[in-house]
Amino acid sequence: MGRGPLALIVTVALGLYVCFGPAINGSRAAAALSPSYDAVQPSKISDQLLGQIEAASSKRVKAILRINERLSESLSSFLRDNQVIIGSYSEHFGTLAIDAPVESLESLSSSPAIDYISPDVTVKATGHVSRTTGADAARSTESSNVELDGSGIGIAIVDSGIDAGHKSFIDWSGRQRVVASVDFTGEGRTDDPYGHGTHVAGMAAGNGRVASGAYLGVAPHADLINLRVLNSQGLGTASSLLMALDWVMNNRQTYNIRVVNLSLGAPAVESFRNDPVCLAIRRLVDSGLVVVVAAGNDGKDAAGTKLYGGIHSPGIEPAAITVGASNTFGTNARGDDVVTTYSSRGPTRGYWYDSSGVKHYDNLIKPDLVAPGNRLINAEAVNNLLVTQNPQLDAGISQSPDRKMMVMSGTSVAAPVVAGAAAMMLQANPTLTPNQVKVLLMYSCQPLAGFNLFEQGAGQINIKGAVDLARQTRTDLAPGALLGEPLLVNDTPPPPFTTIAEQTFSWAQGGIAGYTYLQGVELITKFQRIYSYGVIVGDGIIVGDGVLTADPSFLTQGVIVGDQIPTSDGTLIGAGASFINTGALLDGTGLAGGSVCGDGVIVGDGVIVGDGTVEPDQAIVNGDNGPSMAATVDEEP
Repeated sequence: MGRGPLALIVTVALGLYVCFGPAINGSRAAAALSPSYDAVQPSKISDQLLGQIEAASSKRVKAILRINERLSESLSSFLRDNQVIIGSYSEHFGTLAIDAPVESLESLSSSPAIDYISPDVTVKATGHVSRTTGADAARSTESSNVELDGSGIGIAIVDSGIDAGHKSFIDWSGRQRVVASVDFTGEGRTDDPYGHGTHVAGMAAGNGRVASGAYLGVAPHADLINLRVLNSQGLGTASSLLMALDWVMNNRQTYNIRVVNLSLGAPAVESFRNDPVCLAIRRLVDSGLVVVVAAGNDGKDAAGTKLYGGIHSPGIEPAAITVGASNTFGTNARGDDVVTTYSSRGPTRGYWYDSSGVKHYDNLIKPDLVAPGNRLINAEAVNNLLVTQNPQLDAGISQSPDRKMMVMSGTSVAAPVVAGAAAMMLQANPTLTPNQVKVLLMYSCQPLAGFNLFEQGAGQINIKGAVDLARQTRTDLAPGALLGEPLLVNDTPPPPFTTIAEQTFSWAQGGIAGYTYLQGVELITKFQRIYSYGVIVGDGIIVGDGVLTADPSFLTQGVIVGDQIPTSDGTLIGAGASFINTGALLDGTGLAGGSVCGDGVIVGDGVIVGDGTVEPDQAIVNGDNGPSMAATVDEEP
């Protein structure tokens, strides 16, 4: 297939994280490193803010305080005494936006009421599906008369707004499906002058009324909750994003919000343990919401060199479903599908310091899965800035302002495909917990041959398989069910393969779990404690002397914990040539920036993993500073 015109990759970015402080040399982590993600952060000030103190690069900074008590008068008085201007306060997440003198940060960190101080980073935007993903095939089956289209499920689109007047967002009776709109930018408007959020909403839940259903969204009858955090220039703040997520917590029952889509991110420096947005996402998931996040578009550098370690924040959060982008080449058949060159690869590279000052990288396997994200057509907001500045993004479908469609590429448009799939699964089985949704999505994925877990996670989304599993999962199990209780409505698990567009493929039959992956039919036949609220899929995995094992009180013995990250042979999540040992991910200083080996096998601490053949310029692993956030244009077909 010939190469098409340039397609702008639009990615929303939570600012450019840069480490200003001096690097602290790390050492090999202790042998027993727990992946329960409960490590303590001794320093209470983010590296970025420390750098501003040392460099005296500004007199005042905008920051976010994570506080461990309500905003009392005594705390308010303490802040005012330090010339701090108090901004928005999120009671659910315990975060407080402030404007403070740089010299006051150390004084603030001394308060026992303040747990951590993060920068209030800038939020900015940079940038046939229903059949190929299996959504069409999943809508109805012989065993059910109910057509699954997301009806009754609320999807929160946290983005640049939604053009609610677009024909894509009404139902068949003419009812407006954008049921709530709130502005957090201060501009006092909830439409989409920038143009990103409308396309994202269309991918998740566009009704297909334009062009006779050619550009149908995944869950075309789901309700949409429009939470605008990016202004007319595509810019915002982390504090406004936190306020939007706080609004979700307060209003989730009113609008039956079950899914939150965040097509936004930034190069991750801060560990998810301290990142305030990551911590907010964990609270949302613990309260029963599925949170879907874009992985980022930093899979290669400006020269086209493959990059590892570019997963964006908050895609680094273990509780989120982090989505990379695949390229379907515009065909319904899936045999030629690949991971796009620009889709960010793992492992996650946020870091934290232990009490000895040793730096530890998170090094979690991400993304969790991939979904179509290259040159996708969906709703275009009227007179939006993206199309005004890039006229080639208009798809030429219609001249009517409320029926125009545009083209976008990137993980930003892959994420809402997964959000729509989650809505369908929850319509089929409203009792599913967020972790069940996540595991069923991964378990039914199609592994793409030639790509490792850092590139594709469990594989490419298979909505038909995921919805079939949701339908066959019992609805009478509480989230706190006993370990090993039967999960399915019958004793026979479904065949682990799906046929889409006359092509049959095998399922991954497993899922990503922190530093490793889990595999085995008992993930869908027996209740695992990772499906409960208040836990993550990576819980229940024990690390000792670099070896990963399962906690038998958390996971049944039929669940296998992988010790290698393979390059997939296209069949199972754990099948294929060894790419790297999972023990390398437990090293707090491994995966050094600039190290290369073989076809992308990562070098850590000078120890080559693989066949020992070094071939420069094949794959670069990002170091402390992360990849560049310069605007990118990709020309994949």
